[in-house]
Amino acid sequence: MSWAGPDDIFLSTSLATYLDKKLLVLLRDGRKLLGLLRSFDQFANVVLEGACERVIVGDLYCDIPLGLYVIRGENVVLIGELDLEKEELPSHMTAVSAAEIKRAQKAEREATDLKGSMRKRMEFLDFD
Repeated sequence: MSWAGPDDIFLSTSLATYLDKKLLVLLRDGRKLLGLLRSFDQFANVVLEGACERVIVGDLYCDIPLGLYVIRGENVVLIGELDLEKEELPSHMTAVSAAEIKRAQKAEREATDLKGSMRKRMEFLDFD
């Protein structure tokens, strides 16, 4: 096994390599934020410029603009650079308005809740 040398800047673990680049930040609550990394600190608190929240429900998506956004480091699960030359989403995804995506989220949440309540009701059958 060989170790990275000083010339291997692509293997750096510092967020400094991502400054002024478009990033995807996955948060602990499942939200996905996109934006330009403008600043960070030793606690992984980050500042995104031109941030937007990407909401995906099935084949629908919406980018909700947030502007300048500060994210507390303890909420960050993953940070990754986006390749601007590649298409960000598959071609089958459809862009919709914020109101439409909120309705889709609500319907998905209700379906999940119903599935969970049905499972609880059927536990007495003990199919395991």
